[in-house]
Amino acid sequence: MHGLGNDFVIIDAREDEMELSVAKAAAIADRHNGIGCDQLIVLRPSGKADVRMQIFNADGGEVEACGNAARCVAKLIGDETRIETDGGIIIGNATADGAIVDMGKPRFEWQDIPLAYAMDTLNMPVGWEDLQNPSAVNVGNPHVIFFVDDSASVELDRLGPMLEVDPLFPDKVNVNVAHIADGTIHLRVWERGVGLTRACGTGACATAVAAIQRGLVSSPVQVNLPGGSLVISWQQGENIQMQGPTTYVFSGEADWAQFG
Repeated sequence: MHGLGNDFVIIDAREDEMELSVAKAAAIADRHNGIGCDQLIVLRPSGKADVRMQIFNADGGEVEACGNAARCVAKLIGDETRIETDGGIIIGNATADGAIVDMGKPRFEWQDIPLAYAMDTLNMPVGWEDLQNPSAVNVGNPHVIFFVDDSASVELDRLGPMLEVDPLFPDKVNVNVAHIADGTIHLRVWERGVGLTRACGTGACATAVAAIQRGLVSSPVQVNLPGGSLVISWQQGENIQMQGPTTYVFSGEADWAQFG
């Protein structure tokens, strides 16, 4: 499945438990020698929700949350679905063309991002080359957001991997560059462990929250990504609501032993 081109291999392991190593997850995600995806999603039983969603990035590393994957899982299961992730419980409701997902409350404290040391996370007094004074938001995973004049002109393929591993971000970080035009957010994302993506649901949520906090846009706001658009709603103290389409691409069988 994919959400705005952010694509997933989804394995339903709720009844047939399977173990996945970092190497096996990366081998499945490999676009040349495996099946190929941005993230590998494994559905497992949950004691606190309808399903637990385990998320592996393309490099095989596990991450806490993925908004586009949550929409795909909600659409796949149908109706209202409570999804357990390492970043918390996500509630998804299937729609005609996708899903609306309650992503929970954003976190802003420096230690919750996390950052290496204390600072204001709305207007961070740091910068890298022309990327200056970002915001940081945790929406189940860590994001740093830069508001620029033209997001398309930023060399994100060069700056993204540098910022991802900067010592300021102990758990690495997702890097977002955005500009505002006519009340709409235009966003590009470098996703940790993946690279440049056509869409990032948690990135859209984090960027919308930061833009609303800074008074740059009002809720609800449309977020345009290379793969398409999401609508994000959020008010101070409330949960983030994300709405967008999903696409079921194909199903198949694989011999998991062949992936190492």
